[in-house]
Amino acid sequence: MLIPNTSPSFLPWEDSHPAPLWSEIFGNDNPLALEIGCGVGDFIVQMAALHPELNFIAIDFYNKGCIKTCKRVDKSSLTNVKILRAEARSFIESCIAQNSLRKVIINCPDPWPKLRHRKRRLVNSEFVAWLSGFMQPGAGFYFATDFDDYGLDVAQFMAVQPGFDNQLAPDTYRHALAGYPISKYMKRFLDAGQQIYYVHYRKR
Repeated sequence: MLIPNTSPSFLPWEDSHPAPLWSEIFGNDNPLALEIGCGVGDFIVQMAALHPELNFIAIDFYNKGCIKTCKRVDKSSLTNVKILRAEARSFIESCIAQNSLRKVIINCPDPWPKLRHRKRRLVNSEFVAWLSGFMQPGAGFYFATDFDDYGLDVAQFMAVQPGFDNQLAPDTYRHALAGYPISKYMKRFLDAGQQIYYVHYRKR
């Protein structure tokens, strides 16, 4: 049974619900940014504070993570973040208008490290092609992972992904990205001597 989430930053949503009216929910017409897989919210709190001009939608499939994210957002008194418990594809298709996202952020998704499971990875060329339909021209796509193979794979296919321009050229990835918050999860890997792979593109 799910623990109830009563935070004012939490937006209850089910597949059967109508699409949220984001301008009414946020109380303004600021551009939308989406974080897919917000974890426990450490990153989105930092990012939303850095960019008050954007309205951030943070989604995660895990209820406990959503609750922890809400607590961090509420404690920070941020009004430009809403958290939803949702699966990425169904949520985006139901709740995000075409050509409406200014940023899409995906940090440290499940790497499915076993070879036989890698087809389950969220981020691949087909997913990015589908996702691009919901992004504005000029919208930023940010991907970060602590898993070497996943980082190299995304860097490789994004280098030839139609409709996107590399913002890190001539590099296809970097191990540091200026102005990009480091979550506690990322810091744990960095402290252990592991590297984070950052990939950053813009929709053409």
